[in-house]
Amino acid sequence: MLQVTKIFRFETAHAIHGYPGQCSNLHGHSYILHVTVSAEPVGEDYLPPPGFILDFKELKRIVKSVIEARFDHHTLLSEDYLAAHPPLAILPNIWVWQAEPTAENILLYIRNTLKNELPADVVLRKLKIYETSESYAEWEEK
Repeated sequence: MLQVTKIFRFETAHAIHGYPGQCSNLHGHSYILHVTVSAEPVGEDYLPPPGFILDFKELKRIVKSVIEARFDHHTLLSEDYLAAHPPLAILPNIWVWQAEPTAENILLYIRNTLKNELPADVVLRKLKIYETSESYAEWEEK
């Protein structure tokens, strides 16, 4: 199996409803997302022309269409959080979620969305999202 990874950065604010700690307050992160895709060369010593699993420019276009439109400089709040804090509904670029917008749930949303956007011959293999330099959530296709 052959795989390539591209790294993306975006800024997002969120709060976690019902959490008994600091994360229940509205706060932001400079997220770093690693996206790994793969392909299996079939009966070849090399990938056929043009020789890419997926051109990095195309991977960037696909991932950025998911991140910039939905995450970058947006505030993610659950329906429950917003119900408990109605004044926040006036925030610009707010995105209301049914689930709590944890790093894990953000990663699962990105996974589900990217799987539908990638070409059929490209496999989404792994995602890693850093919420801080020391904390990340990770998903890997088995």
